Amino acid sequence: MKEKVLSALERIREGLKREGGDIELIDIKGSTVYVKLTGSCSTCPMSTLTMKNWVEKTLKQEVPEVDSVQAV
Repeated sequence: MKEKVLSALERIREGLKREGGDIELIDIKGSTVYVKLTGSCSTCPMSTLTMKNWVEKTLKQEVPEVDSVQAV
């Protein structure tokens, strides 16, 4: 599962980098993925929406084993 998550995060990362941000995989525990938004994404007021509507949605679509994504 970790390889699938990392692959999906690479595609997400491409979009975040266009906005000056990035994403880092912190851990995977069971079916929950823990990530950290960095760069301009870490202080963006829209980061909660980015996490829920884009990062979590994309990870769940590309890696069906993922039940939730948590920001740390």
